[in-house]
Amino acid sequence: MTAQASSLTTKIKQFMHAAGDWLPFDRFMALALYAPLLGYYSASQQQIGRMPASGSDFVTAPEMSSYFGASLALSVKQALAQTHNNEVLEFGAGNGTLAFQLLSALGEQVQTYTIVEVSAALRERQAHTLAAFRPQVRWVSELPDSIQAVVLGNEVLDAMPVRLLQLSAGVWHERGVVWNEAESRFAWQDRPTDERPPVEISSEHDYLTEIHLQAEAFVRSVGERLQRGVMFLIDYGFPEAEYYHEQRHMGTLMCHQAHRSDSDPLQDVGRKDITAHINFTGVALAAQEVGLEVLGYTSQAHFLINSGLLGLLENASLQDKAMAQKLILEHEMGELFKVIALGCGEMWQPLGFVQGDRTHRL
Repeated sequence: MTAQASSLTTKIKQFMHAAGDWLPFDRFMALALYAPLLGYYSASQQQIGRMPASGSDFVTAPEMSSYFGASLALSVKQALAQTHNNEVLEFGAGNGTLAFQLLSALGEQVQTYTIVEVSAALRERQAHTLAAFRPQVRWVSELPDSIQAVVLGNEVLDAMPVRLLQLSAGVWHERGVVWNEAESRFAWQDRPTDERPPVEISSEHDYLTEIHLQAEAFVRSVGERLQRGVMFLIDYGFPEAEYYHEQRHMGTLMCHQAHRSDSDPLQDVGRKDITAHINFTGVALAAQEVGLEVLGYTSQAHFLINSGLLGLLENASLQDKAMAQKLILEHEMGELFKVIALGCGEMWQPLGFVQGDRTHRL
């Protein structure tokens, strides 16, 4: 165990002891990912990159192809004009790659590019990536009180802590984490709960799933502050009816380390990513609770194609075309990833949803 992992384990055990020797999983996940200087996203390790050789654990769409940002830029350009804004606000900007792509494409149409980032290590990485655009870029560590901007969140919601619910022998339990002293490791422990998924689960068998209280609270918080603008959220997930289908009895929680996936967040704590798919119906309802409108919901493939991806690729190299195809192919990122647009004020149709809009399926 590394010194970082050992220190993080000690910190989690301290929180666990203070909470009665049992932590709900969402609290455990928050510490594993975001504990200051020790959590996965707070330490100085390289999380995002194309290949394991870089020391990274996973790749995101902007890192895979610059045409992701180039296509998204056309939708952002339209949204800036439609909402009479000149600011883009991005949550969780990773290495700064998407911001670089957007600023390269949009130029002076973006007077201010605000990045909300809680990780000092990532802010430093972003500053290096965005050195050429330094006058336009600013960093903040918390939500502004008032937002007038086009807001972006690419793979942000999936890294927000989730609560785990386990149906066993017809009784719902909340799954939490304890310390197994005999084996010197973290372990699962379930407790009966009054919490329920948002839909009735008809499965006759044991059933594990997640509820997204923090992600939905985040959407409400941003929505309450959004005075003029639109929010685009891009992530992997499903509408509610698919998310809580009886056949998805193992839930969607997963970990990423060295570009491999596993389902055990209690091992290598602080050294790998922990994520869960998104319930986009819950996201839409949370937005509507604070007065936002759902302007569109569709697959990443439809969104990027509608946003002009194929035209941008006409003169691209074969290698660039091959990487860009991964963004839209059904068995790659095209279907699993979804895009939802949430806006305040009058309804309008963003470019990315002119064909293939699935709002009716939420």
